[in-house]
Amino acid sequence: MIQRKSFTYSNYSFWTYSGFFFDIRFYFTKSFNYYVHMFVLKNKYFFIIESIKDIDLKNIKKSKKFNIIYRSSKIAKKFEQLLRFRNVCRTKNIGFYVSNNIKLAIILKADGIYISAYNKDLTFTRFKHSKLQIIGSAHNIKELKLKKLQGCTNIVFSRLFLTSYKNKNGFLGVVKFNLLSLLIKENLIPLGGIRLSNLNKLNMVRCNSIALLSEIKKKPKILSKSLF
Repeated sequence: MIQRKSFTYSNYSFWTYSGFFFDIRFYFTKSFNYYVHMFVLKNKYFFIIESIKDIDLKNIKKSKKFNIIYRSSKIAKKFEQLLRFRNVCRTKNIGFYVSNNIKLAIILKADGIYISAYNKDLTFTRFKHSKLQIIGSAHNIKELKLKKLQGCTNIVFSRLFLTSYKNKNGFLGVVKFNLLSLLIKENLIPLGGIRLSNLNKLNMVRCNSIALLSEIKKKPKILSKSLF
């Protein structure tokens, strides 16, 4: 059953339609512009950051679904700050992954390691049966095969949607990504071009998890509330 509720606040009018499987909210202003906001339900969400300043952990609700991938080539100027950040992740049940640096991952007692697409080091396979989870990154079939050799069972694959990067043209879209995921045994995690404006499309994507980079920096509080 779908219920319709309406209320007003100042010069704005609001309508909410609620059902068993979705919750769509329409926001109408004087100029008749509106936004449709849909909640997305996936098993896991990965936020890729290049600095601990990129995200405020206060904006992320306590849930085992959320994960941070620390993708920085430079260790924080003050190691204590990074260690404190990692400890906050632990208290909030937020998974913490370190990019390419096994030594740092072990020191921080990270939940896993993230292998970038350009990283061809096969020594990561020795950690395949350790407590560290191995996540890889790929942009094409060749890189996908390499990540499988490196022991990755979860692979971040981009680009799902159109991005604004100058030197990164082309994207898969929902249909091509779904076809690719049917051919790959490993769990593919879509990345690229995911924004609040197209968040509802993720319900049609064949995946258990999603990864976000730039959007989590722009609207972390709003975005984290939309992921369930």
